[in-house]
Amino acid sequence: MRTYSEWTASQESTTVDVNGHDLEVAYYEAGAGNGDPVVFLHGIPTNSYLWRHAAPAVAEERHVIAPDMVGYGNSSMFDGFDRSLRAQEIALDGLLDDLGLDAVSLVGHDLGGGVFLRYACHEPDAVEQLVLSNSVAYDSWPIQTITDLGLPESARENSPEDVQGMLDGLFRQTLRGDDHDEEFLEGMKAPWASEEGVTSIVRNAVATNTNHTTEVDPSDVTADTLLLWGTNDEFQPVTWAERLEADIENAELVGLDEANHWVPEDRPEAYVEHLTDFLL
Repeated sequence: MRTYSEWTASQESTTVDVNGHDLEVAYYEAGAGNGDPVVFLHGIPTNSYLWRHAAPAVAEERHVIAPDMVGYGNSSMFDGFDRSLRAQEIALDGLLDDLGLDAVSLVGHDLGGGVFLRYACHEPDAVEQLVLSNSVAYDSWPIQTITDLGLPESARENSPEDVQGMLDGLFRQTLRGDDHDEEFLEGMKAPWASEEGVTSIVRNAVATNTNHTTEVDPSDVTADTLLLWGTNDEFQPVTWAERLEADIENAELVGLDEANHWVPEDRPEAYVEHLTDFLL
């Protein structure tokens, strides 16, 4: 397991065009192995460090890529570009094209799962395996916390210290248990510790749009699908996973008890075990 600074120091980057904007995408890359590459994608307000346990484990046998979405982590954060799921899908397509990847397996959490759900519906021949973990889908989102954060005055009225305190409280209240890994918390908060970061997280929040999941039909997914879900999630309850399981032909739901929304961090050993059983 790497520290956050080690993780970011190991990242590569490339530039993609998203609706006429040249945006930098930072990504973690590891492994080689057999089979299609496995792409991991986080949600809001996290970054690719969310996968600090899972990505290295999968990289023991598969080629792994874990980008920071545009507007997040070490990817472009300047103001003035679209950060919606539609835009993130375009950025993903640009990244895969730049890396020369025609077929992939996808592992997505939260908004990242929503991006991958769209991509698996739009590019069924390119996706062999799909893993959705506590993902947005249908009209399950945005939650009130994100809606409030996305108010325009939030960018004008909140300092970096305000946002750091808000995020610290959010994670400490919603991660499982009381003994949280401070390195993980630091990794989740660090990208937002500047004026640019404050504006970016607010723009990311305001870009959340229910239409971007309701306009796709999960029954169009043809990939073998694992719904690896924390069953105590108050943000994306497991009932949404049950609906996805019913709508996706080749889907299986595996619920992890004693795991909340941040399931890769709440139950890392169990998460990695089920994930690798499915992917490897």
